[in-house]
Amino acid sequence: MSFTPASAFIPFSPPQIGPEEEHELLEALRSGWITTGPRVRAFEAATAAVAGATHGVATFSCTDAMLVALAAFGVGPGDEVITTPYTFISTAQVILHRGARPVFVDVDPRTFNIDPARIEAAITPRTRGIMPVHFAGQVCDMDAILAIARRHGLFVIEDAAHAFGATHNGHPVGTLGDVACFSFYATKNITTAEGGMAVTSDADLAQRMRVLSMYGISDAREIWQKRYTRAGNIHYDVQELGYKCNMTDLCAALGLVQLRRMDAIAAARRSYAAIYDEAFADLPVTTPHVAPYAGHAWHLYPLRLDLDRISLSRDEVILRLKECNVGTSVMFTPLHLFSYFQREMGFNEGDFPVAEDLFSRVVCLPMSPALGEERIRKVAETVAHVVTEGAR
Repeated sequence: MSFTPASAFIPFSPPQIGPEEEHELLEALRSGWITTGPRVRAFEAATAAVAGATHGVATFSCTDAMLVALAAFGVGPGDEVITTPYTFISTAQVILHRGARPVFVDVDPRTFNIDPARIEAAITPRTRGIMPVHFAGQVCDMDAILAIARRHGLFVIEDAAHAFGATHNGHPVGTLGDVACFSFYATKNITTAEGGMAVTSDADLAQRMRVLSMYGISDAREIWQKRYTRAGNIHYDVQELGYKCNMTDLCAALGLVQLRRMDAIAAARRSYAAIYDEAFADLPVTTPHVAPYAGHAWHLYPLRLDLDRISLSRDEVILRLKECNVGTSVMFTPLHLFSYFQREMGFNEGDFPVAEDLFSRVVCLPMSPALGEERIRKVAETVAHVVTEGAR
């Protein structure tokens, strides 16, 4: 059967932005309240409700959300926080920016998530908490992780950048650890262009994160009302050293519209995953394993190549897909392979072999609902063509 490449390039993850987002954004601009304001408050409440939490603290990124969460727990120099090397750089950077040390634990080869069986061996008297990463939208084994945290008196901050809308045994991410941190970056399932949020059901913790996210100023969000209304206090106190990482109403305007489409977005991603699963069933690849406890958010579709049965390397597969007009992504380079971590923290290649093996084999395929089913099927056809051509 002959193969014809896509007539135009299929990008990896274009955002799905339409007339509703444009209208809401224009309304926000016309309101005159373009920085932190009523739309941020509404987005915080709506996001927390979806996540099953009682409080949301909007930030300018998931990185910021994790940073203020760590600060709220008082993490500082001499402390250690356990996480995974198979993640984006921000997970470890926020720990380092607090003066603490990230302690990496290798991952489960089926789920790509931190392996709970390895965590306790990494705990020391300096360990303050665990930061599990829900890779690709699949929730970690939170029952096991929370049990370990309780035994050792550790906090749990979930890096849920990929996992907004995901569930664990039917419970939404946001009801599991002490804090869950979401990303609303342009490529995420729900986007605010740039943005993040920390959700929790601990009122005191939420208030502390709010203060830390706005310079350490007490009641900073109320103070800003004085610019546009008769409300708000002209006096304030700086309670502690904080950060500047608040979300704007312009970003929140996008998010509020996206939330209204969340069910449709999730359904599209599930259907795309099913299309890929079916198309790749007989190829020398491994489709994503979904743990029985996981309600997958399908932010990513990480396809694992069987390099013993394919004559191409992972990078060669990616190049051939690009030549056939299909964009892909590599997620993630294990953090211990970066020169900074090797130079400053003494890590070496071979330290986390499972993460390294996944890195050498995994290609992430397009999943954005903006692409539509026809282009997703073209991606599947193209992958099948490239892999079959490269089979030994």
